Amino acid sequence: MAYDTILFDMDGTVLDTLRDLWASTNAVLRELGHPARTLDEIRSYVGNGAANQIRCAMPAGSSDAALADALARYQAHYAAHCRDHTRPYDGIAPMLDRLSAAGKRLAVVSNKPDRAVKLLSAEHFGSLIPVAIGETPDLRRKPAPDTVLAALDALGASKAGAVYVGDSEVDVATAANAGLPLIAVSWGFRTREQLTEAGARVIVDTPAELAELCL
Repeated sequence: MAYDTILFDMDGTVLDTLRDLWASTNAVLRELGHPARTLDEIRSYVGNGAANQIRCAMPAGSSDAALADALARYQAHYAAHCRDHTRPYDGIAPMLDRLSAAGKRLAVVSNKPDRAVKLLSAEHFGSLIPVAIGETPDLRRKPAPDTVLAALDALGASKAGAVYVGDSEVDVATAANAGLPLIAVSWGFRTREQLTEAGARVIVDTPAELAELCL
């Protein structure tokens, strides 16, 4: 089905951010004298925002004060290092070129801090994605629909003809809460099996396949 508006999750969907998320998390754990986490552990923690990621990475039973301190350290480290290894997945750039050339309205909505979302989107996608929205004090993070609805508003678009694209169970719930159809991608932080278990019904394996569904 063709869509007029495509809203993308960022981490695991258009950008491979995992190594930078992993590095910043482990930098904080080392500072605090805690064991490091594996790449696969961090992969499983990503999706529900930085606070949840740090809560999962820290030792069980950590106090609220310890978690708040670790989160502040993480946010500072990640802000300085979020561009070290992050890159678009193969095929993302030509997919976005095709969609933009076809007149589609494009945006990114993420549970990452808003500053990092805007910085990374501008660096990697420029004018191809004119709207990029992350977590702020005024917008509830996904799976609440706030960032999705804010993106639609910024694009001057309605839900009619819009689709949400993501790679995790959080994205499945976000699309449902926003009242949008979902296209899930299998190249991100969750497996096809995990996406299916979460309720995804349409799953694509390549950006080219995604473009064909949206055009």
